[in-house]
Amino acid sequence: MSVYSKERAAYLHESLTSILNQTVFPAEIVLVKDGPLTEELEAVINSFIYQHEGLFRLVEYPENKGLGYALAQGVSACNNEIIVRMDSDDYAFPSRVEKQLSLMLNKKLDMVGSQVTEFIDNPDNPISKSALPTTPDEIRSYSKKRNPFRHPSMVLKRTRVLAVGNYSSDFLYFEDWDLFNRMLAAGCKADNIDEILVAMRVSPDYYNRRGGVSYIPHIWKFKTTQLKRGYFTFGEFLISTIPHVVVCLVPNSVRSFIYTRLLRRGN
Repeated sequence: MSVYSKERAAYLHESLTSILNQTVFPAEIVLVKDGPLTEELEAVINSFIYQHEGLFRLVEYPENKGLGYALAQGVSACNNEIIVRMDSDDYAFPSRVEKQLSLMLNKKLDMVGSQVTEFIDNPDNPISKSALPTTPDEIRSYSKKRNPFRHPSMVLKRTRVLAVGNYSSDFLYFEDWDLFNRMLAAGCKADNIDEILVAMRVSPDYYNRRGGVSYIPHIWKFKTTQLKRGYFTFGEFLISTIPHVVVCLVPNSVRSFIYTRLLRRGN
């Protein structure tokens, strides 16, 4: 888990509590402080460290460097082979880890995700839910157009993440999709559990931040890189990029409708 100064202390507390309430207890929690944190966030972290002596491994550095860099440092700091990803403002339902570990071990997978819901205030009151592919072939095909996983739901094998170069800080907003495509290209075995195991918190302006002219260069950099690497054909590049750019340019109310009602299953 990475946390930075703009996160709310109450959200971090709820997220960490959901991980500690799993039916499979973590062997360690690697928490990356992405730059200086507020007093409120530090108080939450110190409280958990005090209550669970020896459980937390902290990674910290003096300035904010972004999610890609933070997670790369976190993966390198992990002692164990199986890594459970979690965001500092999301919620994991109690059986999440147990079910993902079971599938990973039984099928000898390298990465496992799940369906998720999105919520604003309460995990039990979602505004939408995902409709992600759930077989290896569907995941690989889907990855040519859209991200086939929801990042906070992922369970990953550390050696396979490191073998493809770890997280990269080169693709703002696309750190996860970039890593997943590199892992799929390297032959990693993947699956999504067709069950909601994580609730992702979205702010009222969530879709606004994923649109506008300023977002387009990040789309272009990520997807042209996929084309240069040979992961996208030119046709797949066009099919993936053109709709994405169009959605960026429409008004936020329209973009919110597209995401919650067309690309997800709106509730």
